[in-house]
This record gives sequence, structure tokens and C-alpha cells, in this order.
Amino acid sequence: MAAEASDDAFVVFERVQKSYDGETLVVKDLNLSIGKGEFLTMLGPSGSGKTTCLMMLAGFETATHGDIRLGGVSINNIPPHKRGIGMVFQNYALFPHMTVAENLSFPLEVRGMDKATREEKVKRALDMVQMGEFGGRRPAQLSGGQQQRIALARALVFEPELVLMDEPLGALDKQLREHMQFEIKHLHERLGITVVYVTHDQTEALTMSDRVAVFNDGVIQQLDPPDVLYEEPQNSFVAQFIGENNTLEGTIEAIENGIARVRLDHGELIDAVPVNVNKVGERTRVSIRPERVEYNPERMPPDAHTVRAEVLEFIYMGDIYRTRLNVAGNENFIIKTRNAPDQRRLKPGEVIEVGWRPQDCRALDA
Repeated sequence: MAAEASDDAFVVFERVQKSYDGETLVVKDLNLSIGKGEFLTMLGPSGSGKTTCLMMLAGFETATHGDIRLGGVSINNIPPHKRGIGMVFQNYALFPHMTVAENLSFPLEVRGMDKATREEKVKRALDMVQMGEFGGRRPAQLSGGQQQRIALARALVFEPELVLMDEPLGALDKQLREHMQFEIKHLHERLGITVVYVTHDQTEALTMSDRVAVFNDGVIQQLDPPDVLYEEPQNSFVAQFIGENNTLEGTIEAIENGIARVRLDHGELIDAVPVNVNKVGERTRVSIRPERVEYNPERMPPDAHTVRAEVLEFIYMGDIYRTRLNVAGNENFIIKTRNAPDQRRLKPGEVIEVGWRPQDCRALDA
């Protein structure tokens, strides 16, 4: 599902492969174009190839095959420090013996800037991340969140057009991580820089990105804006990896007028949108998001196929109710409902009917 390389893109991977041992490909024939000013996230499990792609773009790894271009120029043979790319790592990589201001000044010194220019740029970068008062401190005197802001400021201080971020918020606690997600997103919008971001946290990817490239086994499985990725997964891997997802196994009984009729292994018959299944008798795994499942008869869509369900567990989560059901033999079928004044709390042991719109149910590869 990778996008073809286009000539007007700012960053282009064209038929890029990477192998560390000469046999196994960690990245397989990658074609990817990233527009100027875009925030693109490479998302995937450990070992999927996402970090390797980032390191090849940064110049810390060499592509075994193919071409990587930045602003129309091939950068395969350009050393990292001459690519003009800002980098932010998970471990911050700040020099402990330098003050915050000296840490920020260092990449400017390397580029031969005079003292007055350096001081002005350092001040501007620190103000940008709301750390203007901390220039005289050393990294050890800062909290994790403050160190992360400094690492971000250092990546931005020489005003690069491209910033690469490798799991930059992984070491922060949940609340601070969520806060920093919005900070980085707002900085990106304000400065108009191009950001390539690597994470295995799908919530982070959905929150921050213009587009997300979902990697698995060295291949981009799907490349789309967050809403398309979540609402319209193109295969079972993406459906499972992005957000929470209910699956039911079955066989295609008929496909007509863009709707697949699926006979579930438990015997029930349901309708679904055929995505990457196309013939009768084919095995399928249907995918339904928890928030798209309805049990209130008054809210049930008129064209819904309903299925009998037994309530196994009710969990109160503050803003939502999370209920685990047994549906068609799947005992981990989840529904999520908003904590609203008129919302009924289901009780374990209850037997109810659940249903969903056929267009919210996707028949994917088994």
C-alpha cells in the first residue's frame, strides 16, 4: 500500500531496501513520498523496519538498494552532519557537562555561526519550548519532561526544514506524554517544518500525524490520514494494530452490491463490506470497532443484523463504559459506550442483542 514516489515530494524513498546480513531484508522495496510541511508517522511493532527507515534518512544507516532524496537531491552518500536534519531521540542525548544553552549552541558552532547569531537563535529556540529561564542549568538539574523540551529545542535551533523524531516521548509518564504530543503538534503547525516521527504507540500516531505509515515485516501495510486508517483498515494487521478492534471468524456465503454475506463459525449470518476478500467460500475475519456496536433497541440501525450476546464483565472507566461480551463464541468482544445520563449499565450474566451497521463491519483477510 506504499505511495509511489512523486517528483514534487520533499522526502522520497524510491525502491529502498535494507539488509544487515546480506540475506534477510529488514526493509523491502520501500516507496514513500513525504510532502513539505507534512507530519508523517512511521508506526509499527518492534522489528517492523520503521526505525531503520528513519536511520537511513538521517544517514546513520546506509540503504542496501534504492535511492533516498531530500528536496530533489539524492542523499545516499551525504554524511549525517551535512544533511541539515534535526534529530530528537528517546534518550535525549544531551551533553551532561554542558549547560542547556551550550547544548543548544553546539550544533550552531559546528555550522560556523558567530557568537551573536548563536545567542539569538538559542534564545529563540528556548522560548519556543517555554524553557527561556533554564539556559544556565545542566541537564541533570532538569526533569525528564524539561530535558525532552531541550532536546526538541536543540533539534530546531538551526532551523532545519526536516526534523526526525525516534520514540521521543517513550520515557515520559502518561500525562506528560499526552501534553508533549500537543506541544510538538502545535510547534509543527507554527513553524511549518516537515516531521518524520517514529513510534509504536498508535494513540500518539493518530493524535499527531497528517498521515500514518503502518509498517509490518519491512513493508508499509497502509499509508493514510489517521481517520481513514482507523475507519477503513485495508487488512487484518492494520485493523488489529490501530485502535481496539473486535474480530469474528467466518466464511463468505455471497457477495453482491458491495456487501458480503458472512456465515460466522458459530452459525450466525451477518453483512459486511468486503475489503480484501472477493469470492464465495473464502475464509474471512470480520472487524468491528467497539464504539460502533449498539445494544439499545431505540438506537439500533434499521439495517443492522443483530446477534445474541452474553454480558461477561462491566468496567467503569470514567468517561466511558467498557463491557466485555461473548458474541458468536468470542469471549473478548468489547463494546464501549459513553458515560451519559441515559446510558444503561449492563450487568454480567445478562443476555442482550447487539448489532451494527453493515458499513461499520469490514470483511478482511483471515
